[in-house]
Amino acid sequence: MVKDLFSANSKLYQQARPQYSTEILDAILTYVPERELAWDCGAGSGQFTQLLAPHFAQVFATDLSERQLQQASSFANVRYLQAAAEHSPCAQTSADLVCVAQAIHWFDFTTFYAEVKRVLKPNGVLAVIGYGLIQLQDVELQHALQQLYCKTLQGYWDPERHYIDEHYQTIPFPFQELAVPALALHYTWSSTQLLQYLATWSGLQHYQRHHQQDPLQDIRQCLAAQGNPRVKLSFPVLLRVGRQFAAELA
Repeated sequence: MVKDLFSANSKLYQQARPQYSTEILDAILTYVPERELAWDCGAGSGQFTQLLAPHFAQVFATDLSERQLQQASSFANVRYLQAAAEHSPCAQTSADLVCVAQAIHWFDFTTFYAEVKRVLKPNGVLAVIGYGLIQLQDVELQHALQQLYCKTLQGYWDPERHYIDEHYQTIPFPFQELAVPALALHYTWSSTQLLQYLATWSGLQHYQRHHQQDPLQDIRQCLAAQGNPRVKLSFPVLLRVGRQFAAELA
């Protein structure tokens, strides 16, 4: 069963989560010659959907959370539907691309992959996208972040989080793997943006339900001592792209 951990903070999630780069989409589209239909599964508030819209005749964007989908931007060729990962609005062998952005670690792999193989065209592509732990350029801030992630929130992360720590390399991936470049997302954020992003962490939200103290206190103090600076940061991009094996299509 897919977990819904982000409905309660859907507006903050839409505002504070990093945006995906066109370089990620370009790396995927290299392997997608036909552009009739894309299915964006676990679309959330449409961060990746908005990149897909200009490139496909039609896009289906699904998510377990109706509140998340309500935050997404409207496009004439995009249809948003509330649905679990194992239930697609796509007809059999109709999708040129199935993509999942920062969500596959919550899925039941067996049922999701069965649905992907049902809906993909013979030359269709699955793209699994994500981003790893935020990296702050400032050494003091990075130390405070590591303390938060590894010490304060230890035991409060859902078990599926380990797939992100392992850069999606340990998820089952029963597809013919295609080569992709190493990519990263780079930003300069305000102190407020950084704190808002950290507030979307599921581990932090679990912690706050059990404790009264602010888990971001050390990071707030560090930012305040520096005069609330602009913060340079990056996220490593997690990207796996594949097609069905020829033997499965025979």
